[in-house]
Amino acid sequence: MGSANRESFDNVVVEWIDSRLPIFTILNKEYGVFPTPRNFNYFWNFGAIAFFMLATMIVTGIILAMHYTADTKLAFDSVERIMRDVNGGWLLRYIHMNGASFFFIAVYIHIYRGLYYGSYKQPRELLWILGVIIFLLMMATAFIGYVLPWGQMSLWGATVITNLFSAIPFVGEWLVQTMWGGYSVDNPTLTRFFALHYLLPFVIFAVVFLHIWALHVTGSNNPLGIEPKGPQDTLPFNPYYTAKDSFGLIVFIIFYAFFIFFAPDSLGHPDNYIPANPLVTPAHIVPEWYFLPFYAILRAVTFNMNVYMIAGGVILLVLMSEFIWRKKPAYLSSKAGVVLFIIGGGLALFGLIGDALQVIEIAEGVNVPFISAEAAPISAKLGGVLAMFGSIALLIVLPWLDGHPVRSARFRPLFRIFVILFTVSVFILGYAGSQAADKVYWSTCLGDAQACEALAHGGHGAEAHAEDGHGDHGTEEKPAPTVIKFDNTMLAQAFTGFYFAFFLIIVPLLGRFEKARALPNSIHEAVLAKKQ
Repeated sequence: MGSANRESFDNVVVEWIDSRLPIFTILNKEYGVFPTPRNFNYFWNFGAIAFFMLATMIVTGIILAMHYTADTKLAFDSVERIMRDVNGGWLLRYIHMNGASFFFIAVYIHIYRGLYYGSYKQPRELLWILGVIIFLLMMATAFIGYVLPWGQMSLWGATVITNLFSAIPFVGEWLVQTMWGGYSVDNPTLTRFFALHYLLPFVIFAVVFLHIWALHVTGSNNPLGIEPKGPQDTLPFNPYYTAKDSFGLIVFIIFYAFFIFFAPDSLGHPDNYIPANPLVTPAHIVPEWYFLPFYAILRAVTFNMNVYMIAGGVILLVLMSEFIWRKKPAYLSSKAGVVLFIIGGGLALFGLIGDALQVIEIAEGVNVPFISAEAAPISAKLGGVLAMFGSIALLIVLPWLDGHPVRSARFRPLFRIFVILFTVSVFILGYAGSQAADKVYWSTCLGDAQACEALAHGGHGAEAHAEDGHGDHGTEEKPAPTVIKFDNTMLAQAFTGFYFAFFLIIVPLLGRFEKARALPNSIHEAVLAKKQ
């Protein structure tokens, strides 16, 4: 940067440094006088809050790593030593442990704001994708960090989750053994996880830098979803938004401090205060709360799927993406495009029929070529893994699924309703992920009353009653009672279906056909308009 573009500062030391390394000029340009939309609400605070939490996690993590021992025989005791013998160790650990939860809270609100106000739309697609990459890196870092204390839930959570990758064709077993460093979760696993847990936060910091860089290239979105048209629509970032962000950060820290000092263990699992024991399995293995919606999606797939449905769905998604953006897709004007569309639709239809037959158990024992799941199976285990990662991948392609020209949900009534319903469904999926898969919410028994009563008491005597209503042999056989129930797995399946339908059906259709309200002419007119 030449001297002509450099600013002058009254402070002698700052001026001396900046004349040789214009870092203060850059900071003032990007964070001082940087033009920012004048109508930000407090949802925009959570980007700065998330950055503060990242810095907090890195600093406390570095100090904790100085006292931690990555050995299965010593890891649990080293954590206890940090809590009891290291000066301020208990505080550092509680800051770090609860910081993970509050980091995710800030990021989840940040993502919701971007979804509600359309911050993923052109020209901010790459900004949104970088944010999703940060989210994925956070999930990986938090998961392997949860393993490090080497409690019961650490060991068994690592065993269950990493074992899922064995379902990946061809490379699954090799991948799992590479992560484990052997044939089970043991000392090599802990060593590798510790190294990755120390490294990944710095990778996150690098991607955050790119995220902020992309933000300053495209500029910030705003609640109205319209671009600033001049200086009258913006304010300098400092002091207006530094003061606003500081206030929001202080309020956030107050809630954060409450959990640190008064409820430090409320967001964790009590089983993790029991040393890891590979010979004792916890009654209910669950991840941390911020993984629960995706854990519910993982468990929702309990049946084999048909590979034709997956292949056909991908083809149709690619073809429909052009339909979303154009009134007359180009591929429909060529014979090859029409043939590809028919093949994709046919594969998806065959796959859906085969899966439907399997789910309702009509196809049991029936071999229907190219239709039944047995013809080209994707196991329930692999299907769950694909569904879990697919639910996050949908966030990456969201900018191309929503083709509506209006960004903000303020001016899209139907989109606003479905975003709220989507948010509720994520909370319900989180609840489903926290409960046992076989938990029954409602059930009824159809058939003989006495047989149903016997079945309700554990099934004792139900078989005998089905043979003879009076206990005498040779009388007419009665049909076994039928139990209809709604359990936790079905709850997860229902809202998993809505989750995917929101991205793949609702958002594209609304983007194509929803009629939006009229947008204001400019930001300052909407902000400064007199209330009637």
